[in-house]
Amino acid sequence: MSRIKEFTLPDLGEGLTEGEILSWLVKVGDTIELNQPIVEVETAKAAVEIPAKWAGVVTRIFHEAGTTVEVGAPIVAIDTDPSAGALPEPSAESLAAVEVAPAEGAVEPGLIGGPAPGGRTAVLVGYGPRTTTAKRRPRVGTPPAQPPVSAPAPAPEPEPTPPVAPANGRGGPVLAKPPVRKLARDLGVDLTTIVGSGPQGSVTRDDVQQAAAQPAAASPAPQVFDADRERRIPVKGVRKLTAENMVASAFTAPHVTEFLTVDVTRSMKALEKIKGRREFSEVRVSPLLLVAKAVLLAVGRHPMVNSTWAGATGEIVVKEYVNLGIAAATERGLIVPNIKDAGRLTLRELAEALNTLVQVARSGKTPPADMAGGTFSITNVGVFGVDTGTPILPPGESAILAFGSVKPTPWVHKGKIKIRQVTTLGLSFDHRIIDGELGSKFLRDVGDFLTDPEATLLSWT
Repeated sequence: MSRIKEFTLPDLGEGLTEGEILSWLVKVGDTIELNQPIVEVETAKAAVEIPAKWAGVVTRIFHEAGTTVEVGAPIVAIDTDPSAGALPEPSAESLAAVEVAPAEGAVEPGLIGGPAPGGRTAVLVGYGPRTTTAKRRPRVGTPPAQPPVSAPAPAPEPEPTPPVAPANGRGGPVLAKPPVRKLARDLGVDLTTIVGSGPQGSVTRDDVQQAAAQPAAASPAPQVFDADRERRIPVKGVRKLTAENMVASAFTAPHVTEFLTVDVTRSMKALEKIKGRREFSEVRVSPLLLVAKAVLLAVGRHPMVNSTWAGATGEIVVKEYVNLGIAAATERGLIVPNIKDAGRLTLRELAEALNTLVQVARSGKTPPADMAGGTFSITNVGVFGVDTGTPILPPGESAILAFGSVKPTPWVHKGKIKIRQVTTLGLSFDHRIIDGELGSKFLRDVGDFLTDPEATLLSWT
């Protein structure tokens, strides 16, 4: 068995076909251990570190960083028995045993490199043996070459013909009499810039004098719009998959979006109480925690919101678990990792899961498994100071909630106008599954919880 083993790019999940090598964590000559991370690869799902399949010494790296490699292609070679000494050189006997393809008949006739009908060799256009002598096209104005004589003398190069000034951009000479030309030289006027008013468009003395009398207009340099002022970003990896999914979702599921503006003053006060509790002292708590809790409780009251349209089987698949997706903007594009079975988590466990999800997403290390199987998603556009939006459904999901910014706003509270903490929610849903009534009830319940979370918890549980 060969000591040198080639490690191929594995399928990192869900039938991915290629990945881009972001960086090598080892180099040729390095001694590596089993399961040691050796390369970072970005797939259409995320950036992941791939561990070594064998221990040994790296003998070859097949692709540099920045290369896109197909799944199954070799990426690194490893000497799995470096203690056995240097690799043996091929012997003379082994080289002599190599069968050399015969010059004739090695390739099927008609194929590239093989004999073609009529005794010719089939070659690609522009390749193969040269059968003619290259000839240079004669220069303009050069007399045709004469047949060679016994002692040819080199013909002198003809004097180049001075270029003729174009006539006002019309491709011919400027028509003007010698006195007019002299006048133009004396006055510093360029005849090629004058449209002649004389016979056949010739330039007259009056034309030259009028041109000299006009103030020279400054010609601003034209603005340049070319590749030097453009930047091209290859569409690949996470961004490519996101684009494909969004297009597929937008033109497959009929989207409907509803909006609800909510007074969340009591939610913000409840959040402060939560932060003050001992069990939350080491956990970052944000308004997103309460929005996530509101969604989970509202899904329990309206299970159809947490479902999938299975067109192939003519069914609606209602999920009894909630894999809660949280949209995250990363340097490589938008990803939506999800918290598995989020409905079974306590409030503290949910807070920890949200923090972990965001931190891993920002590091670019979210594994593909964390982005698969989502059932309902939240996009927190409020962190960018945006009021709300009309989000597009992740593929396979029937609803997504946009959570806008929370800001002080004049609001009618108990019959009086007061400054309250207000936000706007936007719910997009698949109208094949969720009609207007169901979507409205679900959004209303999310809003009720955020308006008064403590009272809602007592009445719903």
